[in-house]
Amino acid sequence: MESVDKEKAALIAGIEADARSEEKRIVAEAETQAAEKRKYSEKKIASLLDEAREKAKEQAENGKKKIISAAEREVKRCSMRVRDSVVQDIMDRAEKKLSTITGDENYRSVLVSWITEAAIGLGVESAVVNASEKERALIDDRMLSEIARRIQKQTGRQTSLALSDARPLQSQGVVLTAADGRTAFNNQVRTRMLRKQREIRMLIYDTLFNYDQKE
Repeated sequence: MESVDKEKAALIAGIEADARSEEKRIVAEAETQAAEKRKYSEKKIASLLDEAREKAKEQAENGKKKIISAAEREVKRCSMRVRDSVVQDIMDRAEKKLSTITGDENYRSVLVSWITEAAIGLGVESAVVNASEKERALIDDRMLSEIARRIQKQTGRQTSLALSDARPLQSQGVVLTAADGRTAFNNQVRTRMLRKQREIRMLIYDTLFNYDQKE
């Protein structure tokens, strides 16, 4: 029994190590791309400013201020486009990476977390859970009972959960629907990322660009 536990611990440690390694690789690639795009952006900015300054010399003082102001706005728009492109690329990579881990042993804990979050957010006494076909295969009565205990511990509220009879979802993640069908909580991957988009973007900006978000 002890040997089996050690093997499980080693397997989990290996999965975690692989996940950390993959995470470092993705961040490294993103940093390289960000550096290249920043370099291009800086050249573009310098070119725009040089052009604006040349034009400004040929204009009266009022015209010069107007041109420089327009150039600075264009520079800012260019910079924002570069940053948005990098951020979207990282978010797309993260979504694709999540789709590859549904077969991992530790993915069960991910589902537990998502269903718990959705159930607490939905706030009803009884709900049904739906997910993609691969994820539904992992959701059983033992998991749902475990989630119900978690909800009670966190909120003091009794919650009844069951697997939905509806067709499996096409996308990764879970959707909880109240037993009366009136309300639902969508906790699919894409919806979660959209819901937390501002938080994710700020984290990426701070990590890769170190820009002041008040710009």
